[in-house]
Amino acid sequence: MSNHWKIYQPSTSLPWNVNRVRHLHRRAGLGVTLEELDRDLAAGPVISIDRVLQGTSRSQFTRDNFEEMSQVLAEAATRSDDEVRLKAWWIFRLLWTPDPLLERLTLMWHNHFATSNAKVGNLQLLLRQNQLFRQFARDKFQRLLQAVLLDPAMLIWLDSNSNRQGHPNENLARELMELFTLGVGNYSEQDVKQAAQALTGWSVKDSQARFRTEHFDSADKTVLNVTQSFDSATLADHLLNQPATAQRLAWRLCDTFMGEGVVSQPAIRELAEVLAASQLDIGRAVETILKSELFFSEANISSRISSPVEFVVGNLRSLELLDRPPSTMVLARWCSLLGQDLFRPPNVGGWAGGRDWLNARTIVGRANFAAALVAGELHTPIETPDLKQFCNRLTNSKSVPAKSGSLKNLLGRHLLSTPLPVEQEALLSDQPSELIGQLLSLPEACLC
Repeated sequence: MSNHWKIYQPSTSLPWNVNRVRHLHRRAGLGVTLEELDRDLAAGPVISIDRVLQGTSRSQFTRDNFEEMSQVLAEAATRSDDEVRLKAWWIFRLLWTPDPLLERLTLMWHNHFATSNAKVGNLQLLLRQNQLFRQFARDKFQRLLQAVLLDPAMLIWLDSNSNRQGHPNENLARELMELFTLGVGNYSEQDVKQAAQALTGWSVKDSQARFRTEHFDSADKTVLNVTQSFDSATLADHLLNQPATAQRLAWRLCDTFMGEGVVSQPAIRELAEVLAASQLDIGRAVETILKSELFFSEANISSRISSPVEFVVGNLRSLELLDRPPSTMVLARWCSLLGQDLFRPPNVGGWAGGRDWLNARTIVGRANFAAALVAGELHTPIETPDLKQFCNRLTNSKSVPAKSGSLKNLLGRHLLSTPLPVEQEALLSDQPSELIGQLLSLPEACLC
């Protein structure tokens, strides 16, 4: 592997320690329990990373009947036409899946192909799209893109019903180039117009994508200097073969798994080369990132602002507050309040992420979530959690160094991945519930 993505090997300067185990699970999963920390600290990076990649990283708080329960919840949400229930279904999956990397990638694709129920107005179609993202999450990108271009929710979202011969609608063609494949600056307005003609003929009827030959423009089109009778499939393949598409996907993966300012442009280009050489194999690129020294570098740890979903789900799992399951409907509402309204991204560009997650309202909102968590308000009915018991388990964990300092410092390292300054430590409560609420309200709690 190149110098930018060379494989991580523990060393004196980059030891395999509890901080890096947490980092792996925070970025590639959604939080980590004490048992999982102890297990992976002893197992080393090769086995631990492979568990994440293979979807077997969770040893606690999973369910034997997970998929069956998930299906029941999804059907109930669509049958009742209750959008909050569909959001709660996805929170259920995020909390209980044995394969958190798969859900993280599904969330990434939801942002990449941002589609909102505000316009689609059909939960069954949004559910099908979400399942499509999950089905092809680690696959070669061609399979996902081809499926998305014929996805009814996407066709409605980007006005394919009005895209027909003689009256092409450019919305899907523009977002296909700008957001899904090439990126800004790598195509012309004429390319968009010609691509729109290639996408004619498709519409949605009875919740299915339908092709009508009489609405398709079969004439030759010129897209990115190639002239032929493009249709949706051949157009997609043409765009997939462009170097800019591999570059765009490399950026998207680094935006998902790497911290702010950590990845250089040469590193993104090299990851794009990995993608291009593997026919845009997303799973291969994810493996390259998660096994790299750059991923485990000091610069990449606690260098990324967590999304609301990461903040909500990650803290519940890290504090092991799942013996009595929280209300997923309550958690879905919290994610929305904090700025990540699942199935309702703000626009075709999705959530900007990064520092845009934080503003005066959402910073206060995260502190309010922390208060609700320690008060037991995430459960229905309200039940105050026994956080003292968790603190005892933390103190006795194998991952705790011999000279670990106070409970405040221990919890600080567990929840924030950083030692607490002495002056800050003195201001915090000695009571576990209050202490956890205070720690999760600190600016450092927003980092992952």
